[in-house]
Amino acid sequence: MSRQEVLLTIEKALSEVLERPISGLNEETALFDELQLDSLAVLGMLMTVEEATGISIDPEKLDIDHLRTMRSFADYVEAAIREAEGTS
Repeated sequence: MSRQEVLLTIEKALSEVLERPISGLNEETALFDELQLDSLAVLGMLMTVEEATGISIDPEKLDIDHLRTMRSFADYVEAAIREAEGTS
């Protein structure tokens, strides 16, 4: 999965969870500050991203820094995909 595909997957997950169109985000977009995510929205986003990518995300191991920006979350997702594929 390319970086652009990961970013689009996250955007789509955010649209579903927030129940409004989300598009045009960039890697600097602050998830909490700009999108007003709450803990329930984060869990929904994580589950949607898991389904779309086939990875498993343990919320207990997820640090707040992983969710600060689109970049930090995309980095986390890419690392999880590599780990799932056994190429970390």
